[in-house]
Amino acid sequence: MGERIETGELKKWQHDLDEVLVQAPDRVRGVVQRAAFQIKKDAQSRVKGLKHAPAYPYSISYDTRELAGPTFVAEIGPDKDKRQGALGNLLEYGSVKNAPRPHMAPAADAEKPKFEKALEDLAVRLLEGR
Repeated sequence: MGERIETGELKKWQHDLDEVLVQAPDRVRGVVQRAAFQIKKDAQSRVKGLKHAPAYPYSISYDTRELAGPTFVAEIGPDKDKRQGALGNLLEYGSVKNAPRPHMAPAADAEKPKFEKALEDLAVRLLEGR
């Protein structure tokens, strides 16, 4: 007498996982874009009101792109082509005559746990079919 293995549930689960993989890239892109936006806004708020660099906060922008995989990447920081955008490194890290005004790194650090939680929540929602 041989063993009989029922594969119906396994095939349904495989189908559900396939659906998750189809939906995941667009949803992950949204999480990355939201995190990039939040980092940008936080960094801007940390350097607003500088008398010597009033336009600098408005030079901070972000761009997201998809790499192979799919992998999503966000680049966040001052645009050197915008007014006062070239001051980014000087403000973030300081110089011999200027104290640092960290704003990009602290903004990214503040967003990191929220970003990780958003990805975890998304994974749960996708696996639950929501």
